[in-house]
Amino acid sequence: MITKNDRAVWLKGGNALCSVTPQPPPGKTWRLVLLGAPGVGKGTQAQLLSEHLGACHLSTGDVFRAAKCLADGERSPALDHALGFMRRGELVPDEIVLDMVGERVCCLRCCGGFLLDGFPRTVAQAEALERLLQREKVALTAALDFELPIDEIVARLGGRRTCSGCKAVFHVTGLPPRVEGVCDHCGGKLIQREDDRPEAIRVRMEAYKKSTRPLMEFYQKRGLLVTIAAGKAPDETFQRTMKILNDVVAHSTNSR
Repeated sequence: MITKNDRAVWLKGGNALCSVTPQPPPGKTWRLVLLGAPGVGKGTQAQLLSEHLGACHLSTGDVFRAAKCLADGERSPALDHALGFMRRGELVPDEIVLDMVGERVCCLRCCGGFLLDGFPRTVAQAEALERLLQREKVALTAALDFELPIDEIVARLGGRRTCSGCKAVFHVTGLPPRVEGVCDHCGGKLIQREDDRPEAIRVRMEAYKKSTRPLMEFYQKRGLLVTIAAGKAPDETFQRTMKILNDVVAHSTNSR
């Protein structure tokens, strides 16, 4: 297994340095965009792929969460702007997300490769990423779209229970608390959030499909879209993903 990077450059930006010097992984350097609706297990797959391929997991959501913990002088200009929108409960505009990614362009051209998660979300962002990678003379390997039937997504997200006190998250079947309805950590009451109710989840999934369809078409036209059926067991999905990626390598080699 390859030593995991602490992603300091990605999370902090500026003059930050990763604690592990990036090294080219044995074999191919992977540069992937990860797509998939909430509940498909994309985060778990990102972790498994990162550990196996040596590619750094570059999550824009992690950057925004880390920004809240950084002192004023430690945040990059784009993060300062983004944090203002987040504190007001507003979506961060495309141009600020693009600025944030642009400040971290060294992560995109890193010899270790990357798994880009949470960006791009729109065709405009995908086009901007394409221009940025072309300017850096870096080629995207594939855009992986993890898919799961809506009923399974409802079961996964609908089973989540959140502590009303410390906000710890449990699952009625996947990660049940020791005492039903009671948080293991602080003893608080476990509740089902409104957006985790089945009817709300279905509305969110329809909105997700509608908003991401143009993005899927964008990568499909470029021959980069790879659809992966996300199963119940993370290891099965990972093995399926690796087989597909190896097929991608074989195809690109035979096409030369």
